[in-house]
Amino acid sequence: MSTWLRSSRIAAILLSVIRVYVGWVFLSAGWSKVFGPEPFNAIGFLKGAISKSSGEHPSVQQWYANFLENFAIPNVELFNFLVPAGEVLVGIGLIFGIFTRFSSLMGAFLNFSFLFAGTISVNPNLIIMEFLILASGMNAGRYGIDSYLKPLLNKATSNSSKTQSIS
Repeated sequence: MSTWLRSSRIAAILLSVIRVYVGWVFLSAGWSKVFGPEPFNAIGFLKGAISKSSGEHPSVQQWYANFLENFAIPNVELFNFLVPAGEVLVGIGLIFGIFTRFSSLMGAFLNFSFLFAGTISVNPNLIIMEFLILASGMNAGRYGIDSYLKPLLNKATSNSSKTQSIS
């Protein structure tokens, strides 16, 4: 299965569809935060997540609530920038197949952050799709800009290795 996922052209086509879909979800979410009618402010979301950390069956673990309360809220302006910028960049990266695996990894990081904050939504579905992209190696970016970047990166790496061996 993993060989097929990493080398098959049919898998590359299916992965491209998944990649573009996940990218569109991220780009849409980030775009609405950046260009929406109201400026994005994460404070309500962060406080809501903290409130879900108490009670008989908390959906947010205490360690994450502590992180939100002691780091995220005091630095909310940073999060107000990072969340929409991250969503837009992940979206662009996945839609166009630019640094596909890294974009997918960063998307999974955002999805896990939202899950830790007690928000289910589409996050588990996106994480499964992102893991498929990660498991596929370079095949998920075969029909994207990565296919043009890979030879350039390989050449740069090869030249760097030759230079180091000469020294």
